[in-house]
Amino acid sequence: MFTGIIEETGEIISTTAETVTIKCSKVLEDTKIGDSICVNGVCLTVTKLGSDYFTADVSPQTRKVTALSRVKKGDFVNLERALTLLSRLGGHIVSGHTDTVGKIIKISKMNDFYEVTVGFDKKFGKYVADRGSIAVDGISLTVASCKEDSATIAVIPHTFENTVLKYLKAWDDINIEFDILSKYVEKFLLTGDNNNNITVNFLAENGFC
Repeated sequence: MFTGIIEETGEIISTTAETVTIKCSKVLEDTKIGDSICVNGVCLTVTKLGSDYFTADVSPQTRKVTALSRVKKGDFVNLERALTLLSRLGGHIVSGHTDTVGKIIKISKMNDFYEVTVGFDKKFGKYVADRGSIAVDGISLTVASCKEDSATIAVIPHTFENTVLKYLKAWDDINIEFDILSKYVEKFLLTGDNNNNITVNFLAENGFC
């Protein structure tokens, strides 16, 4: 599990059909073979370590269903080590299991802040709520407004300048993970043992969606 608070951006040294090697520094601290590192929102397992890099396996399926298929040598990626019991949960719970590949629709500078609009298949719109959480390339962000097939996010300068957001442009592919809590709520509502009569209307009336 992760928080969506990016620790650093790493540089792709090499990428093959089955591996990716990333130059970095901070996320190597206390890291060992077999540990998990979130790379642009995708949970990968460290298979090799060097003094300033790590290598992880990337299966064909992972490349197929995530935007890691677009990364190449020289690109920068967001990195975060897995949570420990002593970690601060500064963002929100991020599993590192991408729900869909979306696209950057627009990035606008608003004085010192930035406004980023991301698009996705409308079937995922039910998982997005105003002031709710969303992970974009592994970054924990808060939704300012949303439509059926898009979400607009206000991004503070620190987040923009210290993540790969500053390298992205309109129509770039991005990994999106929707709030895991919304998916559990949906499953609970769809099961036959909902004895508490919790409905979507009840949740909306009480500010949950």
